[in-house]
Amino acid sequence: MKKLEKNKLKALLEIIGSNPSLQIAHFTQGGEMLTNMLSEYCHTRDYLYQINSIDNAFYDTSRDKFKTIDTTLVKNFNLNRKSYMMQGKQYDFIFITVDIEDNFKEEFLKQIHKIVLNAGNIVIFLPKGDTDQRYKWIALLEETYYVATNTIDDLFENYDIIISKKMHGWGGK
Repeated sequence: MKKLEKNKLKALLEIIGSNPSLQIAHFTQGGEMLTNMLSEYCHTRDYLYQINSIDNAFYDTSRDKFKTIDTTLVKNFNLNRKSYMMQGKQYDFIFITVDIEDNFKEEFLKQIHKIVLNAGNIVIFLPKGDTDQRYKWIALLEETYYVATNTIDDLFENYDIIISKKMHGWGGK
């Protein structure tokens, strides 16, 4: 993951709010600043933060780094697994900083749909200015029952952000 600006990342994390007992999942293949800040943010608020690492080296590093923080769980994750549902948990926020192949995006969103709470949010990081990826994600979000999709393209130097919401009673097949 390319460099993120710390002050701008703090601004992005303000979307999380301060509701009690939130759970946040993060699908990642690297990026220490984001995982560090999300872990700290969740620890100070007693939220659960689960890092789903698809990269073995990042998993090893993160597992060791966060082993003493009881609010941060680190999982070695395979995106091709049959089900993303783990221990019946559903998440209020899903952060996605993984590069997902175009032919897998729809299946990925369907799998994620099962673990997002009703009215939960998906936050997708995209390379800055990649309008093809932006429009592919937005179309697939709509097709897989996510609504209220918005983009933030003026916050980070290296990334654009898509935020979308799962609505109660919509889809979920």
